[in-house]
Amino acid sequence: MITIPTGLDPDLLRSFVLVAEGGSVTRAAMRVGRTQSAVSMQMRRLEELLGQPLLLRGPKGLTPTPHGIWLLDRARRLLAMHDEIFTNFRTPEISGHIRLGCPDDYALLWLPQILAGFAEAHPAAEVEVVCLPSSALLTCFDKGELDITLFSAGSEAPGVQAEALWSGPLRWMGPAARPVHLMRPLPLVLCHTGCAWRGAATQALNRAGMPWRMAYSSASQTGTHAVVLAGLGVTVGLSVAMPAGVRLLGTEDGMPELPVLDIALLMHPGAAAEALASHIRAGFRDQPGAGARAA
Repeated sequence: MITIPTGLDPDLLRSFVLVAEGGSVTRAAMRVGRTQSAVSMQMRRLEELLGQPLLLRGPKGLTPTPHGIWLLDRARRLLAMHDEIFTNFRTPEISGHIRLGCPDDYALLWLPQILAGFAEAHPAAEVEVVCLPSSALLTCFDKGELDITLFSAGSEAPGVQAEALWSGPLRWMGPAARPVHLMRPLPLVLCHTGCAWRGAATQALNRAGMPWRMAYSSASQTGTHAVVLAGLGVTVGLSVAMPAGVRLLGTEDGMPELPVLDIALLMHPGAAAEALASHIRAGFRDQPGAGARAA
């Protein structure tokens, strides 16, 4: 059970979580709509209330102290409960059709829990899920064909400030039963041209001077995994969504490092979109790497 000291405002915890995740008071202030000095005062107030230092400034920005790490985990859970209670009693009844875009790469990983929670809170709303590559989703969003969309940051958002949700490394993946990563040119199994993951993979190989060929392509991650499981090439993806029979490949296998992937959110104004966005934020909030970088 979470014990909260008297007078500990959830707004203090919300600002602390944003600062700890983003490593910056400035970015946190932009997210909560306050000045930088106001958020700094909130952090000092929180440390005074708890009697412990919570943040340390280092070469990469602000990082949580051991007490801050302990608080961060519990603050995320408390805020998720707080937002759920508030939304249930204060959010107007949402109905109608909401168009949600999400890349296939992580739809199965995060959407089931998010959509289940949204349906429970807003049973009269209907959500249409559109699974396309990030570049296509951004085009649809720009045309007004989607109300809200998730996308892999690295694709250019169409003139709108995106909201960072999650950050984590891309990883090379190959079949566990066959060392195809030793073949030259390296057989790649990736999505279509324009995919941010494909661009990251080929750029990393080019920088390392490693010859490669596009052996297979697929419009979905399920398709690329099927080809990898057949022992016909290597692909890239998130380690949290790796099927059995596929193993991670790293620098110890001779593979070049891949960049960090950012998952971000874009939303057109509207009560329905904001209600769904609240559930999406809550769904990502408990994940390691949530909101780690600005999109």
